[in-house]
Amino acid sequence: MTEGELGAIWLTIKLASVTTVFLLLLGTPLAWWLSRRRSNISAFIESVVALPLILPPTVLGFYLLLMLAPQTALGEFWQKLTGSQLAFSFSALVIGSVIYSLPFVVQPLQAAFSRVPHGLLQAAATLGAPPLDQFLSVVLPLCRRSFITAASLGFAHTVGEFGVVLMIGGNIPGETQVISIAIYDQVESLQYGNAHRLAAGLLLFSAALLFFLYRSNRQSFWRLPE
Repeated sequence: MTEGELGAIWLTIKLASVTTVFLLLLGTPLAWWLSRRRSNISAFIESVVALPLILPPTVLGFYLLLMLAPQTALGEFWQKLTGSQLAFSFSALVIGSVIYSLPFVVQPLQAAFSRVPHGLLQAAATLGAPPLDQFLSVVLPLCRRSFITAASLGFAHTVGEFGVVLMIGGNIPGETQVISIAIYDQVESLQYGNAHRLAAGLLLFSAALLFFLYRSNRQSFWRLPE
């Protein structure tokens, strides 16, 4: 395996790991809020979160590229803060990946939170538990499997990204060239052997992860009360 391929693999793992952390930090409170609200505002936010499921990645990447450009307020602020442009950087990949993979974390968590019996929360409140303690001591243990599923899907979806990362990150080795971009680069160069090696690795990873998720769902150690 070449140094460039190893660099692409490491960058992909780094991007997926950082993105998954941000997805859980942002997606958990958002999913909890959506599971407790039934209004036009919550329905609108749900539709915005779900947009990446049906929107072509290149469309999302195009508008993210415009948003991250140096001429925009965000791009100008980032350049003043760091001395480098936001577009075509690793930070841009993280921003795009979080937005693109958000529904894969929010939707499983929202579904799990919606199934938590309200009576358990009321009982915890009666015992004097504040809302945060109710969430940590009641909701998290009941929804631990959904957190594993959400984190796994967010990680895997980030690993497999192509259109969004290509639009906002380009193809800079060691900076923005993740595995999917490296495969595209190898195919363009007619290096099919190298492309096959990377593609087969992604295929095996995806199949193993899906097997793990389906197996863990079938062999659940707990079940939410009806």
